Amino acid sequence: MSKTVIGISDLNIADPPGEGSVITYALGSCIAICLYDSVAKIAGMAHIMLPASKECPTDRNMKKFADTAAVELVRMMEMRGARRVRMKAKIAGGAQMFKVLSDAANIGRRNTQATKDILRSLLIPIVAEDTGDDFGRTVEFFSANGILQVRTAKMGNWEL
Repeated sequence: MSKTVIGISDLNIADPPGEGSVITYALGSCIAICLYDSVAKIAGMAHIMLPASKECPTDRNMKKFADTAAVELVRMMEMRGARRVRMKAKIAGGAQMFKVLSDAANIGRRNTQATKDILRSLLIPIVAEDTGDDFGRTVEFFSANGILQVRTAKMGNWEL
């Protein structure tokens, strides 16, 4: 099975469909947006860093922000044969890695909310979520079955 590795502010699709996986390492306050079409067996993942592109108008990296990365991932998956009406989402990350004095400074919570908002606007239901807390995660998403494997140093491993 082939593994497609994505970094921070990146996104990609598992290749080949139905046989590959997408993996990203060291999610802290970032969010992994994982989309799956179970009929086409197409799985995609975006590793977003910030909630909204409007907060950084000069930054043109659409893969960095929840609002633009989710739209781009859907577009890429549709080009490969997925259909949005069949897509389901799983999300992970959004930790509060450091103590903050205000809720506005809690980027993990803001990333989680922005991700939920954009997926709701795209009419893609979130069927599983592992967000928040204070620990990092590595996640791998499998195109054969849509399982999201979560690994942590602090809390162990599990599947969504």
